[in-house]
Amino acid sequence: MLDHIILQFVVIFAGAALFATLFLYLRQPIILAYIALGIVVGPKGLELINDAEQIEQLSRIGIILLLFLIGLNFQPAKLVGLLGRIGIVTLATCFIFMLLSLAVALVLGYPFIDSLIIGAALMFSSTIVSLKLIPTTQLHHHHVGEVMISVLLLQDVIAIVLILLVTEGGMDSITITVALLLLKLVMLSVTSFIIVRFVITNLFLKFDVIKEHSFIMALGWGLFVAGAAEMLGLSYEMGAFIAGISMATVPNALVIAEELKPLRDFFLILFFFSIGAKFDLLVSQQLIVPGLIITALLMVAKPVMFNWGFKAIGETSKNSAELGARLGQASEFSLLIAFSALASGLIEERSSYLIQLVVVLTFVVSTYWVVNRYPTPISYKKGQRKD
Repeated sequence: MLDHIILQFVVIFAGAALFATLFLYLRQPIILAYIALGIVVGPKGLELINDAEQIEQLSRIGIILLLFLIGLNFQPAKLVGLLGRIGIVTLATCFIFMLLSLAVALVLGYPFIDSLIIGAALMFSSTIVSLKLIPTTQLHHHHVGEVMISVLLLQDVIAIVLILLVTEGGMDSITITVALLLLKLVMLSVTSFIIVRFVITNLFLKFDVIKEHSFIMALGWGLFVAGAAEMLGLSYEMGAFIAGISMATVPNALVIAEELKPLRDFFLILFFFSIGAKFDLLVSQQLIVPGLIITALLMVAKPVMFNWGFKAIGETSKNSAELGARLGQASEFSLLIAFSALASGLIEERSSYLIQLVVVLTFVVSTYWVVNRYPTPISYKKGQRKD
C-alpha cells in the first residue's frame, strides 16, 4: 500500500509540474492545470490512478490548512462585527440562488426533490477558490477577504445543517439541529480561546527560539481543533478556522502562517486534482446542456445579487463588484451534498452528476474571470500578481 501511495504521488506531482508549466506557457490559470491533470490520469481518463477517494481524503488537509491560515490573519473582534452585517445578505442570496436553480431544474424536467437538492447544493460559493485567488497583503484586499470569509463561514453553517438533514433525515428536527450546532460552535470556540490564552501562548513564549517547535505546535493545534469539530458534528474546516482565529493574538502568528503556506499549497494541489479525477466526461456529455444552462444562470445571478446585497449594507461599489465576482461559483460543499443525497437515495444519479458538472464548470469560469480582472496570487500578468 505504501508503494502504491508513493507511485500515486509521483504521477500527481510530476504531472502537476508538467501541466502547470504548459498552462503557464499558454497563459492559463495554474489551478486549472491540476483539475485537467486529474481528468487525464484519473479513473475516468488514462486510469493511471484508480482510487481518487484516497487522494480526496488527503486533500482535505489542504482545506483545513487554508482555513487555519485565514484564521491566523483574522482578528476575533472584526469577525464578530462583520458577521452581524453580513448575515442578512448571506441568507437572502442563498435563498435566491436556491430558488433560481430549483426553477431551472424543474423546467429541465428533473423531479421536485431532485430539483430542490440541486438548488440547495448550488446556492453556496467555494471557500477554496474564493480564498485561493485573493491577495492577503494589500489593505483593500484584506478587507474584501474579511467580508468574503464572513459570508463563507455562514454558508458553511448552512451547508452543515443541510448535510445533516439529508443524511439523518427530516425537517422535524431542524430547530434542535441548528440549536445544537450553534451550542457546539460556541463551546468549541470558548474552549479554544481559553487553551490558547493560558497554555499555548505560554509555550510559544517559552520555546520561541526553536522554530521547529512553533511550527509543529501550530500545525498540531490546527489539526486537533479541526478533528474535534468534526467529532462534534461541525466540520474540519470550521474547526480549523476556530483554531486559527484563537491563535491570531499569539505574538508570532503571522510568522507561523508564512511557514505553513507551502504545506497548504501541497495539499491544495491534491484537492484540485481530486476534483478532476472524479469528473466523468462521458456521463457529463449527456448533461452538458442543462449543465451549461445552470452554470450560465449562476455565473450571472451570483455576481449581480451579491453586488446589490453588499451595496445595501454599505460596501463601496468597487468592493461590492469584486466580492460578487469572487463569490460567483458553486462550492466544494455542493459536491458533499450531492454525494450525501445520492447515498441516501434522495436523488437520481444524473442529478448528482449534474451538480458535479456545474461545480467544475463554475470553478473554471470563475477562475478565468477573477484571474483576468482582479489581482490574484496566481495571475500570469505581472501587474496583477499580488500575494
